[in-house]
Amino acid sequence: MANWNNGFFGCFNDFKLCIVTLFVPCYTQGKVAEAIGEDCLINGLLMLVPILNYLCLVSVRGKVREKKGIEGSLVMDALYSCCGCCSLVQEAQEVDVKFMSRE
Repeated sequence: MANWNNGFFGCFNDFKLCIVTLFVPCYTQGKVAEAIGEDCLINGLLMLVPILNYLCLVSVRGKVREKKGIEGSLVMDALYSCCGCCSLVQEAQEVDVKFMSRE
């Protein structure tokens, strides 16, 4: 099994991603979901609904982990998702979300 490419607190490895996630987490969540084959709009909107946002974070984190063959469990996904911004940035870096690049 593999490990995450970036550490949990590796937020500043991509400063643009960190800032966007801090101010518009629903956008980052949607892009991560889209990268793993889920619906971008629905996942983004779920981030606006209390309790459902947490469940959405845990679910998408688990799917990213499974897709990339990363060690972990539902319990660990739930614990890491308590810090939504750090978790989202780590997931976005893992699936290589590029939404602010000029390439």
